[in-house]
Amino acid sequence: MQTYESRIIWTGNSGEGTAHYRAYARTWDIAVPGKPLVHCSNDPLMGGDPSRMNPEDLLLSALSACHMLWYLHYASEAGVVVTHYEDTPVGEAELGPGGAGRLTSAQLRPVIWVALGADMGEAAAIHDRIHKVCFIARSVNFPVTYAPEFRIED
Repeated sequence: MQTYESRIIWTGNSGEGTAHYRAYARTWDIAVPGKPLVHCSNDPLMGGDPSRMNPEDLLLSALSACHMLWYLHYASEAGVVVTHYEDTPVGEAELGPGGAGRLTSAQLRPVIWVALGADMGEAAAIHDRIHKVCFIARSVNFPVTYAPEFRIED
Protein backbone atom coordinates (compact mmCIF):
# COMPACT_ATOMS: atom_id res chain seq x y z
CA MET A 1 0.00 0.00 0.00
CA GLN A 2 1.23 3.48 -0.91
CA THR A 3 0.40 6.39 1.38
CA TYR A 4 0.32 10.02 0.30
CA GLU A 5 0.38 12.92 2.74
CA SER A 6 -0.33 16.60 2.39
CA ARG A 7 -0.89 19.54 4.69
CA ILE A 8 -3.61 22.09 3.96
CA ILE A 9 -3.21 25.41 5.78
CA TRP A 10 -6.05 27.92 5.65
CA THR A 11 -4.60 31.39 5.05
CA GLY A 12 -7.87 33.31 4.75
CA ASN A 13 -8.43 34.60 8.28
CA SER A 14 -8.82 38.35 7.75
CA GLY A 15 -8.94 39.01 11.50
CA GLU A 16 -12.48 37.90 12.29
CA GLY A 17 -12.17 34.22 11.48
CA THR A 18 -15.49 32.88 10.24
CA ALA A 19 -17.60 35.39 12.19
CA HIS A 20 -19.74 35.76 9.05
CA TYR A 21 -19.66 34.58 5.45
CA ARG A 22 -17.86 37.62 4.01
CA ALA A 23 -15.37 37.85 6.90
CA TYR A 24 -12.87 35.36 5.53
CA ALA A 25 -10.97 34.62 2.32
CA ARG A 26 -11.17 31.26 0.59
CA THR A 27 -7.39 30.83 0.39
CA TRP A 28 -5.06 28.13 1.59
CA ASP A 29 -1.65 26.64 0.99
CA ILE A 30 -0.76 23.09 0.10
CA ALA A 31 2.36 22.08 1.99
CA VAL A 32 3.85 18.70 1.14
CA PRO A 33 7.11 18.01 2.96
CA GLY A 34 10.13 18.61 0.75
CA LYS A 35 8.10 20.24 -2.07
CA PRO A 36 7.33 23.86 -3.01
CA LEU A 37 4.35 25.49 -1.34
CA VAL A 38 1.28 25.86 -3.58
CA HIS A 39 -0.97 28.87 -2.91
CA CYS A 40 -4.62 28.11 -3.63
CA SER A 41 -8.05 29.68 -3.62
CA ASN A 42 -11.51 28.57 -4.58
CA ASP A 43 -13.06 29.13 -7.98
CA PRO A 44 -13.43 32.83 -8.90
CA LEU A 45 -17.18 32.24 -9.39
CA MET A 46 -17.30 31.53 -5.66
CA GLY A 47 -15.28 34.60 -4.70
CA GLY A 48 -11.84 33.07 -5.11
CA ASP A 49 -8.60 34.61 -6.32
CA PRO A 50 -8.28 33.90 -10.07
CA SER A 51 -4.47 34.05 -9.88
CA ARG A 52 -4.32 30.96 -7.66
CA MET A 53 -4.95 27.30 -8.33
CA ASN A 54 -8.35 26.02 -7.21
CA PRO A 55 -9.46 22.43 -6.48
CA GLU A 56 -10.93 22.03 -9.95
CA ASP A 57 -7.66 23.19 -11.57
CA LEU A 58 -5.73 20.74 -9.42
CA LEU A 59 -8.02 17.79 -10.20
CA LEU A 60 -8.00 18.43 -13.95
CA SER A 61 -4.21 18.92 -13.93
CA ALA A 62 -3.68 15.71 -11.95
CA LEU A 63 -5.87 13.78 -14.39
CA SER A 64 -3.93 15.14 -17.38
CA ALA A 65 -0.52 14.56 -15.78
CA CYS A 66 -1.37 10.97 -14.86
CA HIS A 67 -2.52 10.29 -18.42
CA MET A 68 0.67 11.86 -19.82
CA LEU A 69 2.96 9.81 -17.59
CA TRP A 70 1.27 6.55 -18.60
CA TYR A 71 1.29 7.62 -22.25
CA LEU A 72 5.06 8.22 -22.14
CA HIS A 73 5.57 4.87 -20.40
CA TYR A 74 3.56 2.90 -22.95
CA ALA A 75 5.10 4.83 -25.86
CA SER A 76 8.61 3.95 -24.69
CA GLU A 77 7.63 0.28 -24.43
CA ALA A 78 6.06 0.34 -27.93
CA GLY A 79 9.01 2.06 -29.58
CA VAL A 80 7.01 5.24 -30.25
CA VAL A 81 9.53 8.03 -29.66
CA VAL A 82 7.76 11.04 -28.15
CA THR A 83 9.77 14.26 -28.34
CA HIS A 84 7.24 16.71 -26.89
CA TYR A 85 3.88 16.42 -25.14
CA GLU A 86 1.50 19.10 -23.95
CA ASP A 87 -2.15 19.01 -23.02
CA THR A 88 -4.91 21.57 -22.70
CA PRO A 89 -7.57 19.56 -20.85
CA VAL A 90 -11.08 20.88 -20.37
CA GLY A 91 -13.41 19.92 -17.54
CA GLU A 92 -17.15 20.52 -17.59
CA ALA A 93 -18.91 21.19 -14.29
CA GLU A 94 -22.42 21.75 -13.07
CA LEU A 95 -23.68 23.63 -10.05
CA GLY A 96 -26.53 22.21 -8.04
CA PRO A 97 -28.78 23.61 -5.35
CA GLY A 98 -26.98 25.64 -2.72
CA GLY A 99 -23.84 25.93 -4.86
CA ALA A 100 -22.89 22.26 -4.62
CA GLY A 101 -21.03 21.39 -7.79
CA ARG A 102 -19.32 18.53 -9.49
CA LEU A 103 -17.28 17.81 -12.58
CA THR A 104 -19.46 16.00 -15.09
CA SER A 105 -16.81 15.23 -17.71
CA ALA A 106 -13.28 15.93 -18.80
CA GLN A 107 -11.62 15.88 -22.18
CA LEU A 108 -7.87 15.52 -22.49
CA ARG A 109 -6.54 17.21 -25.63
CA PRO A 110 -2.87 16.33 -25.83
CA VAL A 111 -0.67 17.45 -28.69
CA ILE A 112 2.05 14.86 -29.05
CA TRP A 113 5.16 15.23 -31.19
CA VAL A 114 6.63 11.91 -32.30
CA ALA A 115 9.81 11.07 -34.19
CA LEU A 116 9.67 10.50 -37.92
CA GLY A 117 8.80 6.88 -38.69
CA ALA A 118 6.64 6.33 -35.59
CA ASP A 119 3.80 3.83 -35.90
CA MET A 120 0.91 6.29 -35.79
CA GLY A 121 -1.68 3.55 -35.29
CA GLU A 122 0.16 2.39 -32.18
CA ALA A 123 0.67 5.99 -31.03
CA ALA A 124 -3.10 6.56 -31.16
CA ALA A 125 -4.03 3.18 -29.63
CA ILE A 126 -2.00 3.84 -26.50
CA HIS A 127 -4.65 6.28 -25.25
CA ASP A 128 -7.25 3.52 -25.01
CA ARG A 129 -5.10 1.53 -22.55
CA ILE A 130 -4.38 4.30 -20.08
CA HIS A 131 -7.75 4.67 -18.37
CA LYS A 132 -7.39 1.11 -17.05
CA VAL A 133 -4.20 1.95 -15.13
CA CYS A 134 -4.11 5.70 -14.43
CA PHE A 135 -4.66 6.17 -10.71
CA ILE A 136 -6.49 9.47 -11.08
CA ALA A 137 -8.70 8.38 -13.99
CA ARG A 138 -9.66 5.25 -12.05
CA SER A 139 -10.58 7.44 -9.05
CA VAL A 140 -12.99 9.89 -10.68
CA ASN A 141 -16.69 9.25 -11.23
CA PHE A 142 -17.16 11.17 -14.46
CA PRO A 143 -16.33 10.23 -18.06
CA VAL A 144 -12.91 11.13 -19.43
CA THR A 145 -12.48 11.36 -23.19
CA TYR A 146 -9.40 11.94 -25.33
CA ALA A 147 -8.89 14.05 -28.44
CA PRO A 148 -5.20 13.66 -29.23
CA GLU A 149 -3.40 15.46 -32.00
CA PHE A 150 -0.13 14.08 -33.34
CA ARG A 151 2.69 15.94 -35.01
CA ILE A 152 5.80 14.54 -36.63
CA GLU A 153 9.01 15.97 -35.25
CA ASP A 154 11.08 17.62 -38.00
